[in-house]
Amino acid sequence: MQPFGDRLHDAVERAGNPCVVGLDPHLALLPDEFAVARDPAASRADRARAMGDFLCGVVEAAAGKVPAVKPQSAFFEVFGADGVAEFERVVAASKDAGLLVIGDVKRGDIGSTAAAYAQAFLRGIEGQDPRTLCDSITVNPYLGSDSVAPIIAECEATGGGMYVLVRTSNPSSAEFQALVTTGLEGAPALLADRVAGAVDHWGRDLVGESGWSSVGAVVGATHPEELARLRRLMPRTPLLLPGYGAQGAGAADIVGGFQGGLHGALVNSSRGILFAGQQAPEKHWKDAAAGAMDAMAAELRAALL
Repeated sequence: MQPFGDRLHDAVERAGNPCVVGLDPHLALLPDEFAVARDPAASRADRARAMGDFLCGVVEAAAGKVPAVKPQSAFFEVFGADGVAEFERVVAASKDAGLLVIGDVKRGDIGSTAAAYAQAFLRGIEGQDPRTLCDSITVNPYLGSDSVAPIIAECEATGGGMYVLVRTSNPSSAEFQALVTTGLEGAPALLADRVAGAVDHWGRDLVGESGWSSVGAVVGATHPEELARLRRLMPRTPLLLPGYGAQGAGAADIVGGFQGGLHGALVNSSRGILFAGQQAPEKHWKDAAAGAMDAMAAELRAALL
């Protein structure tokens, strides 16, 4: 199979923008037609199904507009087995719509468990519908390289990808990520920089014909002053940039993550797209979401081209 880095490059080319739609279905914000999802009197299966119906509608609106979607597994897992079934349904619908799927699962564990996570999301088991598997997943590197190695091996074997958490967009991320430690070459460095160096090293053997590795990194768009430095530390690494839109980052903040033109990073927006209808009540929620995708794509192209 074509490696993830190359598939990502091609998907951005086709869409003409580097947008990724985060599928984070906050139940309190779902349009009224999906109100059963937040009804405690409804069955768990019905609630999960309503959430999945909404997200499949978003996927429909995203088809042909953006290169990728990023379902956040936690919102599905709240509904237990019913939610996991909906996660697979949304992933399959996204694949059918021609979208790359980045499973936002943030897994990180000892080697044997990491291997099981990688299989669960990237390879599956015998007889599993391949449409229910992710193209790439997010990974927490806190346990060290032996916890990441099995996922890298799975990426190499399946053509899958991974995005390692390096400098996240949440407000307290600096508590650990900005600590000063010893860099890979012995000089003082921020912990995030040390992880960035490791990510670059881990991805060297997974660089495809496009020049991009299948081992990526998550760097918050809310840290524009650090983004260009981290890009230099990871020259072949595709970045995933959360924080655009509702978290406060704008198009000017993401430019440092790119390597000329539209390539080098995906920019994520979740609430700003999924719930755009709240700012435009005269529109159907799906039309509002589609319009928000178009506006984001145009804003990013203007900043990057």
